[in-house]
Amino acid sequence: MDTRPKVSSLLNRMANYTNLTQGAKEHEEAENITEGKKKPTKTMLTAISMSAIATNGVVPAGGSYFMISRALGPEFGGAVGLCFYLGTTFAAAMYILGAIEIFLVYIVPRAAIFRSDDAFKESAAMLNNMRVYGTAFLVLMVLVVFIGVRYVNKFASLFLACVIVSILAIYAGAIKSSFAPPHFPVCMLGNRTLSSRHIDICSKTKEMNNMTVPSKLWGFFCNSSQFFNATCDEYFVHNNVTSIQGIPGLASGVITENLWSNYLPKGEILEKPSAKSSDVLGSLNHEYVLVDITTSFTLLVGIFFPSVTGIMAGSNRSGDLKDAQKSIPIGTILAILTTSFVYLSNVVLFGACIEGVVLRDKFGDAVKGNLVVGTLSWPSPWVIVIGSFFSTCGAGLQSLTGAPRLLQAIAKDNIIPFLRVFGHSKANGEPTWALLLTAAIAELGILIASLDLVAPILSMFFLMCYLFVNLACALQTLLRTPNWRPRFRYYHWALSFMGMSICLALMFISSWYYAIVAMVIAGMIYKYIEYQGAEKEWGDGIRGLSLSAARFALLRLEEGPPHTKNWRPQLLVLLKLDEDLHVKHPRLLTFASQLKAGKGLTIVGSVIVGNFLENYGEALAAEQTIKHLMEAEKVKGFCQLVVAAKLKEGISHLIQSCGLGGMKHNTVVMGWPNGWRQSEDARAWKTFIGTVRVTTAAHLALLVAKNISFFPSNVEQFSEGHIDVWWIVHDGGMLMLLPFLLKQHKVWRKCNIRIFTVAQLEDNSIQMKKDLATFLYHLRIEAEVEVVEMHDSDISAYTYERTLMMEQRSQMLRHMRLSKTERDREAQLVKDRNSMLRLTSIGSDEDEETETYQEKVHMTWTKDKYMASRGQKAKSMEGFQDLLNMRPDQSNVRRMHTAVKLNEVIVNKSHEAKLVLLNMPGPPRNPEGDENYMEFLEVLTEGLERVLLVRGGGSEVITIYS
Repeated sequence: MDTRPKVSSLLNRMANYTNLTQGAKEHEEAENITEGKKKPTKTMLTAISMSAIATNGVVPAGGSYFMISRALGPEFGGAVGLCFYLGTTFAAAMYILGAIEIFLVYIVPRAAIFRSDDAFKESAAMLNNMRVYGTAFLVLMVLVVFIGVRYVNKFASLFLACVIVSILAIYAGAIKSSFAPPHFPVCMLGNRTLSSRHIDICSKTKEMNNMTVPSKLWGFFCNSSQFFNATCDEYFVHNNVTSIQGIPGLASGVITENLWSNYLPKGEILEKPSAKSSDVLGSLNHEYVLVDITTSFTLLVGIFFPSVTGIMAGSNRSGDLKDAQKSIPIGTILAILTTSFVYLSNVVLFGACIEGVVLRDKFGDAVKGNLVVGTLSWPSPWVIVIGSFFSTCGAGLQSLTGAPRLLQAIAKDNIIPFLRVFGHSKANGEPTWALLLTAAIAELGILIASLDLVAPILSMFFLMCYLFVNLACALQTLLRTPNWRPRFRYYHWALSFMGMSICLALMFISSWYYAIVAMVIAGMIYKYIEYQGAEKEWGDGIRGLSLSAARFALLRLEEGPPHTKNWRPQLLVLLKLDEDLHVKHPRLLTFASQLKAGKGLTIVGSVIVGNFLENYGEALAAEQTIKHLMEAEKVKGFCQLVVAAKLKEGISHLIQSCGLGGMKHNTVVMGWPNGWRQSEDARAWKTFIGTVRVTTAAHLALLVAKNISFFPSNVEQFSEGHIDVWWIVHDGGMLMLLPFLLKQHKVWRKCNIRIFTVAQLEDNSIQMKKDLATFLYHLRIEAEVEVVEMHDSDISAYTYERTLMMEQRSQMLRHMRLSKTERDREAQLVKDRNSMLRLTSIGSDEDEETETYQEKVHMTWTKDKYMASRGQKAKSMEGFQDLLNMRPDQSNVRRMHTAVKLNEVIVNKSHEAKLVLLNMPGPPRNPEGDENYMEFLEVLTEGLERVLLVRGGGSEVITIYS
């Protein structure tokens, strides 16, 4: 019976889908729409990108994290999501600190617990007060959020009303100042601003009992003396004390003086440039109003930016919205337009109504600690004070509400294992554990206590989040992902790219060292998720980008054959499976991982005998088994399972069809059929020989590992030993390259390479050793060289295979002594790409192939040498073919003689070697000689613990040229 759902029921479920989290029914629907209107963004570009992403499908809980992770993948999503979570959490600390500063400085100054009469220690005492009261406020707010978000929503209306009333009061006060400016005097000494906290009147003298006596100000500049004949500060003597209007009003024209920037270093005296002043220096006096921190454009951007980061406030609680796709774009864009107007208009009004020295007076020292904006407002300064206090408290509550939900969404995705506990919640869906962690991190920000230090930290986290929102939108647009169908149409990839660039620039403009720290933190989280996190597939843009890049790279590889210098073994590892679909020889995969050292292409293939329709499930199970083994052995590659009626056919299919385009294997790795002599079933070794023949026909290199169970695991490390290479015939230098690659792995790193070559009696062994050492020097391979002399008849059956003879190899070594000009003219060391000297099997089906010579092919040998060698090889090939096709008794005698003699020499020299590599001759053309061929290889390698038989395919090469 078909259990698939009907279209009607499917559509019904999709139409009635809700993204509300459990317990969200208690949340009021209007809460989040108003929340996004509280704070604007620096630019509209990020809002446009976010609107496009938000309208491209359902947005559950998690908001910005969900959008970034589904667009850029779990690694980027987790890294940026956690950074944004930290930014939102530190924002809660910043808002609480702002509320405490308003409370202690402007509302109830007497509530301060720590006090100091010393001006130097006064700021430190204030920080301690903010730590104590900030912690108390944090605990209170966490309790409100813990009880239920509905209470936060009820407070939200009150907080919003306070903000609106405060803004209207500022506009009303600015208009009133144009015809009736408030009385707001500022005392000046020359052009220098004086603090009004300790002086009684703005004058050097005062009238007392009809007498003129020095004022308190006189004593501050005249060594605390109250006599007119006292020695006073030079600047105090030469300049008059005057009083100016701190808020002259809109009609005063003060905006012309405030129009230009004036950044000052810490400790500098605030001066009014247009005021008269004598050109004398005087001494620094604490009664002047001093700059509290060194200011610059970049610093002020970092401090100001967190106040305009509300762009993500509503999106963080997307799971509580009735229709996030509608609410997020409308609420965010309207919030930006509204608050941008409010911010810009206020900047203009302040500059047009207030003196510059008052605007730069952070703590109101020149105006007896009054809130300047409050004095400007109408009808009362308390409107601004109370409004600012409640708005910062509301912003803190919203941050403490949104941050835990963001962390809960990240934890529920299960991409960061150690965060799983924070995915749990109360019965009504409230993220309890996430709230506790948020409170703990916010407490760290409160302990810092300084707004100027906390603000740049969260600026980095917010900017990084905005950067990746823009990147996600641009990437999805450029890739033209079929699933990218946002309802919001007013976006363009160029706008997103511009927004991303601005965010990156602002990060380094505001604080380059904080920017680097934030990027390092995000990078560490990214690598952790990539290495340790659970695998997730969300159809993200990074995966799409990878597909596009892979497609581009594969097409580029098809443009021409790879250069010889780019050749490297691209492995197809053939694994055998037992009846339970387990890998028989896992060490073969271990060896492949050591050979590749994590680089290059690796395809792991296996064959299941049977019918594909019937054995499809077994194939999937076997594929998973192999993938788990690859993961355990740290093999980065691909798995390919083939179901075939016969084993040899399946192997043939793998060899022919694995890979894609230019990313195909060029080397086959397989194990030796152990126990083939004792087995009654001849199919094992016949399949082995068949695989050798197929590999040779495909012009692929072949590596056969014998005694694979004795090969070392990845946890074993040889502290000493040798890798011995028996270079009997020239095969393009692959025998030289393999030990070099193995030594890149930690298991073989401390082993030394020894190169053994076999010389005939008529060869000059001493000269051959020198030539081979020179050859290795040019190859940049460090190895010991040894020449072993043997009689020609002892190695005839081996060397007379269709490869280069010893005389030709000697010519190649002598070639290394040619002059540079001759060497450049001759050619770089190796092979003919057009089958001129293919290293194929003895008597293979390719014996009749036409071999052509091209003048432009880079060859070590000249044309004359090649033609001469062809005639000699043809005779030797004919003789060796006759050898393998003789009567069994005579053939065995000749063949075994060669094998035994070579084996004696190899065992004598390499019995203690950690690994022995030697050339592998090809099988005979006539299948009747297959068993003799197996015997030959068995005898040849007898007594050796670990053996790697190597057969070149004709395309591999190792070159002496850079």
